[in-house]
Amino acid sequence: MGNYLLGIDLGAGSLKATIIDGAGRTLGEGSHPVTTSVPRFGWSEQDPAEWFEALCAAVPKAIAASGIPASAIAGIGISAGAHIPVLTNAQGQVLRPAIMWNDQRAAAQAAALHERAGARIIATSLNRVNPTWTLAMLAWLQENEPDVMAEAKRLYLAKDYLRYLLTGTWETDFSDAIGALLADNVTKSWSSELCALIGLDMALLPPIVAPEAVVGGVTAEAAARTGLAAGTPVVCGANDTTVEFFGVGATRPGISGVKLATAGVLFLATQGPSVNPPISCYPHIMPGMYYTATGTNSCASAHRWLRDLMFAADGFEGMDALAADAPRGARSLLFHPYLQGERAPYWDPLLRADFIGLTISHGKPDFARALYEGLAFSIRDLLEAARALGLSFGAIRLMGGGARSACWRQIIADVTGLAVERTEAADASFGAALIAGIGAGVFAGPEDAVARCVRLLDTTPPDADSHEFYTSLFGVYKDAQAALAGLNHRLHALFS
Repeated sequence: MGNYLLGIDLGAGSLKATIIDGAGRTLGEGSHPVTTSVPRFGWSEQDPAEWFEALCAAVPKAIAASGIPASAIAGIGISAGAHIPVLTNAQGQVLRPAIMWNDQRAAAQAAALHERAGARIIATSLNRVNPTWTLAMLAWLQENEPDVMAEAKRLYLAKDYLRYLLTGTWETDFSDAIGALLADNVTKSWSSELCALIGLDMALLPPIVAPEAVVGGVTAEAAARTGLAAGTPVVCGANDTTVEFFGVGATRPGISGVKLATAGVLFLATQGPSVNPPISCYPHIMPGMYYTATGTNSCASAHRWLRDLMFAADGFEGMDALAADAPRGARSLLFHPYLQGERAPYWDPLLRADFIGLTISHGKPDFARALYEGLAFSIRDLLEAARALGLSFGAIRLMGGGARSACWRQIIADVTGLAVERTEAADASFGAALIAGIGAGVFAGPEDAVARCVRLLDTTPPDADSHEFYTSLFGVYKDAQAALAGLNHRLHALFS
């Protein structure tokens, strides 16, 4: 085996595989879409079998693009969205679709858990319960699908189930244990107290190991399906936000980041846990460090929705060019991106998306620009809520597919008033490959991985005049959100 590494990330809309060398250079990439089912308003589910089908399609593409033999891969790392539970029975069969992190069905269970034991949940597992967390999802399943819970013998988190299909092993890391809201930050193990709140049998929970721990090798069966070499070492990995933030070099307290992916996420690296509910707090890859994360429900997903609805002939590049040509403020057209309700800072599953200020003179460029600006305002909403809790932010390291758009980068810089930094690689599959390299011995540790592989590509500073303009427009955005929230609720009541 050589010093080549494979990172695999299961996103909400696709699975991506990336092969890098020991200097962090990308040699080959492959991706394959995954579908999300929305059986009811506020619900969001995926079929775990489709995840592995996507892996079996994406990995051979990455290997072929890299020009290296599969036998040269020294290690494999996997990441996926946090909180997503997969339940299997005694025969290893998946019992139901996986409930996604943006699913809102468990709102009542989350509220009941918070009223009953909110302070203890926060003290134990660092975070306030809401429908995003696995704890609330499992409470909903206990109440609504008790037969499933009775038959379940193992609980996997998303990346762990995907890795199980490669290695046949069962474990998780501490970032995903915290993400399940079932872990004790003091003992760094599962919490019997939190499990007892929902009557969860702790035998369902996997062992907790380090993200860089080699947990097994690719099985012969998985090798035949994926084109990988049997026996290739596979590390445990961590959730997507953990590896992605690490992968842009956020290895010191005070570094902040924004992820433009299916969701929009705001990050801040801290020394030790920074507990400010409802802002989330997770363990970092760096020993002793944590990071805060607060996120919206719709970001790149809203981008894709509008592309499909209005810009199918233009594609993303054409849509981006139209947005860049439109004037700032989109000629008074405002967009609130609550296509799937909203998480932070409102935690309201009944919010609806909207375009307001529409006139007969508006055209496609204005819609494209308003979308970018509305998503940037949503990020500023997260930023202002975090600042109100005493958190301080510097330059933003940008992550996710949206980072490729120069127009969107400038809008984010102008709306937030913060410089936007972009690294050469900025997605979770790259971060997962770095974790694999630590476990496989390609890197001496996390600092070595970042020093050798993470390079700054460019910086986008904010324009002072545009920041002043967007600050005024953000006030309108906020007032409109407050004015429309009650109407959103009435619409839901009328049509639910």
